[in-house]
Amino acid sequence: MAVTMADITHLRKMTGAGMMDCKNALTEAEGDYEKAVEIIRKKGQAVAAKREDREASEGCVLAAVNGDFAAIVALKCETDFVAKGAEFIALTKSILDAALTNKPADSATLSALKIDGRPVSELITDRIGITGEKMELGAYEYLTAPTTIAYIHPGNKLATIAGFNQKSVEPQVAKDVAMQVAAMNPVSVDKDTVPATIVEREKKIAREKAIEQGKPENILDRIAEGALNKYYQEFTLLSQSFVKDSKITIRDYLQKQNKDLTVTGFKRVTLNVD
Repeated sequence: MAVTMADITHLRKMTGAGMMDCKNALTEAEGDYEKAVEIIRKKGQAVAAKREDREASEGCVLAAVNGDFAAIVALKCETDFVAKGAEFIALTKSILDAALTNKPADSATLSALKIDGRPVSELITDRIGITGEKMELGAYEYLTAPTTIAYIHPGNKLATIAGFNQKSVEPQVAKDVAMQVAAMNPVSVDKDTVPATIVEREKKIAREKAIEQGKPENILDRIAEGALNKYYQEFTLLSQSFVKDSKITIRDYLQKQNKDLTVTGFKRVTLNVD
């Protein structure tokens, strides 16, 4: 049967595939839309198999909030050209929207969520068939708190989310904290939440450096503790100098707004090399 432009356009809206791919699929399927969709899907699976060993180092990182829930999604691909495409960004946003609505516990659950009746994993595979590039769900992070904020750095390569212990937080204050996380890449909220492995690593480095410098054995522990405190100042969010005013810390900045205000958690996802 003859394939009309209306048929091709309809299939393109259903799948996002190119005009020629839609025409060829409809011709092969003899006008059966479901068969045509399956043909396009199989093409994506075939391309995905061929590209499995390629590196997906580019992509799009988006973040948003839904009340007390905030999430970040990173969809990865091979080239910046594809990453900047409107349809690729739209797919990333649709996956993020699904995460905000359904609040999945992990990436596997997010991949299985359905958008317009189809799993996220299938939508990604379809896009692989359209672009010919390897794609994958690169990251999914989330948090819950009385107040949440999301920040996307221009270019869609870096995004952060942060949570606060109070329901009423000045929007600019919340944004400033999210931007601080983006700019300074802290390892934790405060010294009490620094992973034990990092604490031991920093103490070991400080001790070894002191030994190399010929410091006496009896002061090595004190030197290590001093180095650790300096690390806390540089790499824990509340102790970091505020990027907009280096004379105060983030803790000082928050307490100027409300003496009990603090950050309960944050997440940071980037496709750039820190």
